[in-house]
Amino acid sequence: MPRATKKYEDSLNESLKDPQEAAAYLNTHLEDNEELFLMALRDVAKAYGVADVAEKAQLGRESLYKALSSDGNPKLTTLRSLLKAMGLKLSVEVDEAS
Repeated sequence: MPRATKKYEDSLNESLKDPQEAAAYLNTHLEDNEELFLMALRDVAKAYGVADVAEKAQLGRESLYKALSSDGNPKLTTLRSLLKAMGLKLSVEVDEAS
């Protein structure tokens, strides 16, 4: 009997519905670079449902897609609204390596 496997994207979406997993995923990508962070934020928004996130953040769906595109440059207020809509928040930590 063939073994059923989940698609990677389905598995990722399922795990990103957990706020702890979503926060860890975003933090990891934030350390890499801005473009990867926006990609990760897009992934989390998909997991939560783009339409729901846009509504909770009081943004149009097209505005959300534009802000999170590879060419996007969202304002800090937009990031805060998106994160809040997903039950997350932005914070700053001390860089112990410095």
